Amino acid sequence: MTPTSRAITEDGVSARTADALRMAMRRLFEGRAQHTDGRLTKENLWREAQVSRATMNRATTILNEWDTHLTQNGTATPGEARRDEEIAKLRRQLTERARECTVLQRRLNAAATAIAALHHDNAQLRDELACSNGRVTVLH
Repeated sequence: MTPTSRAITEDGVSARTADALRMAMRRLFEGRAQHTDGRLTKENLWREAQVSRATMNRATTILNEWDTHLTQNGTATPGEARRDEEIAKLRRQLTERARECTVLQRRLNAAATAIAALHHDNAQLRDELACSNGRVTVLH
């Protein structure tokens, strides 16, 4: 190793380590993790960069960039954000379908009530017709 590769940069670590951490950070933010499950955690950052946790902890400038990004953009990975959007869309669709089902159920209940009333009236008229034996009753 050359003396310059071990020199500590303003990031608090060697230039090679700083590059590894920043590349790992970029991969995690873009949802392209190579060595971890892709969750946006500091544990995944040092594992993705393939450095020790202690080394990552010395890179205070990079950790500040990490924290700033998470504060501004949240901790959801691109895949998680897409999943959450899809879940929200499906929930909206489910709510709309439930509303439609409620309206249709009310219409069905109203139709069933009307059909039952008509059936009762029809049965009553048949009974009256059967009792009269087809005779015509004269009204005065």
